[in-house]
Amino acid sequence: MNAATEPSATRPFAAFEWMLAGRYLRARRRETFISIIAGFSFIGIMLGVATLIIVMAVMNGFRGELISKILGINGHLLVQPIDSPLDDYDAVASRLESVPGVRFAMPFVEGQGLVSGPAGAFGALVRGVTQHDLDRLPLVSSKLVAGSLDNFDKAGGIAIGSRMARSLGVVVGDTVTLVTPRGSVTPMGVTPRIKGYKVVAIFEIGMSEYDGTIAFLPFPEAQLYFNMDGQATAIDVFLNDPDAISGMRDTIEEAAGRPCIVTDWRQRNTTFFSALEVERNVMFLILTLIVIVAALNIISGLTMLVKDKSHDIAILRTMGATRGAILRIFMITGASIGTFGTLAGLLLGWIVCLNIESIRQFISWLTRTELFSPELYFLSKMPADMNAGETTSVVVMALVLSFLATLYPAWRAARLDPVEALRYE
Repeated sequence: MNAATEPSATRPFAAFEWMLAGRYLRARRRETFISIIAGFSFIGIMLGVATLIIVMAVMNGFRGELISKILGINGHLLVQPIDSPLDDYDAVASRLESVPGVRFAMPFVEGQGLVSGPAGAFGALVRGVTQHDLDRLPLVSSKLVAGSLDNFDKAGGIAIGSRMARSLGVVVGDTVTLVTPRGSVTPMGVTPRIKGYKVVAIFEIGMSEYDGTIAFLPFPEAQLYFNMDGQATAIDVFLNDPDAISGMRDTIEEAAGRPCIVTDWRQRNTTFFSALEVERNVMFLILTLIVIVAALNIISGLTMLVKDKSHDIAILRTMGATRGAILRIFMITGASIGTFGTLAGLLLGWIVCLNIESIRQFISWLTRTELFSPELYFLSKMPADMNAGETTSVVVMALVLSFLATLYPAWRAARLDPVEALRYE
């Protein structure tokens, strides 16, 4: 081919390339099957991206809510005595609160017991705290659904969770019976201790395990009830930054001024959060397959489109279109499906995440079943927290897969010999 007939190079992504790509996306009557494949590719990418965003957001929200609930009740660091009872808890707590980065330190008495009411009896984790420390736990003090914590130290009553109250069949003002095997020592052995307490407050944290099993007693009353007069079980240390526990452990041990064991919230919940992390990674890999399958549909759809448009490609080549122009036309066609599918999936995922709890309630009502049961998932509401970094990675992954899926069919179109295509047309 001489210089007179050599196709002149066109500007990359010129207007005619976009025009032809747009026309190829609008299928004619005889190209219905190709249009169906393109539609399935679009729907597949949209659903894949939306599902990935929704699942990641729900798992992030689930983990975040659990951490906030767990750290709203339990300290970031737990200081426990080793060789002797913790009878100097006030002095130790004061030294710990003087450490930079510590918000407050809370001595407590803890024991297990059986709480009984008119509707039944259930095991409970009973924790003795002062009213001042209980007020510093907003997850409890600001989540009261009945009663009051005023004069909690002097009232001698008990504060229980909403699920425990419903299970026991009690309301504020009723009396529950607390039974513990660590009772009085008699010549006949240790006898269980049984005592009735008036319900002065009912709280609802929003985590079923805590609302159904935790009860609070005044600190002096818990000391007497569990035979720990003048002693505390341990001290919860709350930090300004829960993630700063690694650099605080040695400082806390030194500030305690006595032999002690310091454990952080990650160590106490390592199995649980490790399982959540593994499940989250596996779900991401599994759901990514949906996007990959949709990208494969783009390959098959473009391959059929190239075969169907071989005559048009040959004419374009003879009119002066370069191989690069043909390559870009079909890349734009396939990438448009992936781009619009990804953006639609992002929008769908964002809308679902904003209304995830309403959608859960509607599906539960429609199917007459309880989705996201609090007994199984600990939380009373389904959370969703869209992480900007994760959402961006999902969108970028879908776009990259969509662009890569267009390369081979577009390359085949660019390599098509116009003479052969016109000969067999």
